[in-house]
Amino acid sequence: MTLKQAFDAALKKLEAADTPSPRLSAELLLMFSLNCDRAYLFTYPERELTADEQSRYDEAIRRRCTGEPAQYITGHQEFYGRDFLVTPAVLIPRPETEHLIEAALEIFPRDGRLSILDVGTGSGCIAITLAKEFLRTRVMAVDISPEALEIAQANAARLEAQVEFRQSDLLSAIEPARQFDVVVSNPPYVGECEADKVQKQVRDFEPHIAVFGGHRGMDIIHRLVPQVREHLKPNGWFLMEIGYSTADPVHEAMRDWQDFKVIPDLQGIPRVVVARKPDTHHGDTETRDS
Repeated sequence: MTLKQAFDAALKKLEAADTPSPRLSAELLLMFSLNCDRAYLFTYPERELTADEQSRYDEAIRRRCTGEPAQYITGHQEFYGRDFLVTPAVLIPRPETEHLIEAALEIFPRDGRLSILDVGTGSGCIAITLAKEFLRTRVMAVDISPEALEIAQANAARLEAQVEFRQSDLLSAIEPARQFDVVVSNPPYVGECEADKVQKQVRDFEPHIAVFGGHRGMDIIHRLVPQVREHLKPNGWFLMEIGYSTADPVHEAMRDWQDFKVIPDLQGIPRVVVARKPDTHHGDTETRDS
């Protein structure tokens, strides 16, 4: 079977299975199966696939037709121009989360000396990207999942990023006196009540603990906000990804924070919250991160 014939047959299967973006999936999985780039697909459409290549492609398409994300099949996903390893142990990095990186770049100088904590790091995409973009930073990343931390550590090694990783349920494993200039997080914010609105591949294949935040999506955030406040230096910044249905309750939960701002994504959906720790001495210390 030629490359074009294999692609056309796969496209029909994906369309019949009502797969999102079937053409893109067919292309990505063919590139994965042949270990080639997109230009190769269009340059050599009459090239015959070997038996091994055909078998690999057929299996990838079969898995994609069940709803399994293409990123878990290939084991890769790009984020902010860098290639990250992904497995079913971690949430797949998404373009929307890049708005969190952009928000940080707008607030802080690239050559600034910052201490940053990433809570719920998953694949490590946020922590590693910040470590690469802010070269004088000290970055720590925590996650409750040891399997996720293994992937994050592998990504940091591949991308030569200096990040300290630690297993922790939110900030529970952070020393009480340790404080940071910046805390970032992409917490689980989808409500269980919204599960029927979530894409099948997210609902059925991505880690439940990284997607859903209780009945209305606020359970983890309600725990996270006061812990972040405790571990931020005076006037420190908190940057957090949110969902469209959590913008108002997040605003309510952070009503006494300063410079609170909601940044929409390219579709106009509330996506990132930026806020500064309240300038108050109540419960705050002057301890510096060392």
